[in-house]
Amino acid sequence: MHYLIIFTSLFVLAQAYLIVAKKNNIIDKPNERSSHSNPTIRGGGIVFFFSIILFYFISDYQYPYFILGALLVSLISFIDDIITLGFKIRLIIHFIAISLLFLEIDLFDNSTLIILFTLITSVAILNIYNFMDGINGITGLCSLSSLLGIYLLNLKLEILNPNLIIYLILSIIVFGFYNFRKKALFFAGDVGSISIALAVIFLILNLLIKNNTPSVLLFIGIYLTDGIITIIKRILKKDNIFKPHKSHLYQKLVQNTSLSHLQVSVSYAILQLLLVVPVYLLEPLSFWNQIIGTCITFFILTCIHIGVSKKISYSSY
Repeated sequence: MHYLIIFTSLFVLAQAYLIVAKKNNIIDKPNERSSHSNPTIRGGGIVFFFSIILFYFISDYQYPYFILGALLVSLISFIDDIITLGFKIRLIIHFIAISLLFLEIDLFDNSTLIILFTLITSVAILNIYNFMDGINGITGLCSLSSLLGIYLLNLKLEILNPNLIIYLILSIIVFGFYNFRKKALFFAGDVGSISIALAVIFLILNLLIKNNTPSVLLFIGIYLTDGIITIIKRILKKDNIFKPHKSHLYQKLVQNTSLSHLQVSVSYAILQLLLVVPVYLLEPLSFWNQIIGTCITFFILTCIHIGVSKKISYSSY
């Protein structure tokens, strides 16, 4: 009954946002870099932030620094969904939000080198998550796979409050009603992709730091593989990596094959869910054995990515 009430509340909030967004013309208009052709409501991913706020009040104000970080990135991202802001402003807020996560998990007790490396890496992952939000269903479905893996591991380790994970999962199901369809009723927008990314990063950092488990990075392995390879390719081409583009593998699969948005999104989500297996196999091992196993897994993912990219390139001629 508790979760049913939360689910219903999130559904009502999502429907209310849809009505407000329509009245205020919060629309994502397609351009040459878009993977959709019809104007669509943007910012529907605000339901992810709603779930975080509901958790905060119902859990007796747990994780206050994380909540504050989520509030900051959601607010600046929502403003950016309405009126485009400069990247520098958003980046500053991202660094502040990640720093708040560090306060929450006491990461500032570590060496300066570890803090700086984790800070830069986390902000990079936050933006990679945002870059990967380009077709119907991909953010919701891949995040769902990540959260299911995190939930299962947390059942064993008992590090996190499971309600935070469950609330986020419920918000994704609600979001999916509007987005997991051929013609989406709304998109996640930056507010959605950034807020769910911050939540996933927070959950992963807790498991990584408190249980010394680097293999948990595989919970976002598919996004990291596609995102990092695409960034490297664009740097080699001397492209501006911060400008919108259609260079990701998932975008090419939609453009150059007969696969639909949802077929590609489901494929990515299934692959991400399969990565739960190596995480569970590696978790009992020592830190460095986990590092080796994680690197081997990422190497395999990279080979698959490159192989599929080449096959698409050849078939498009």
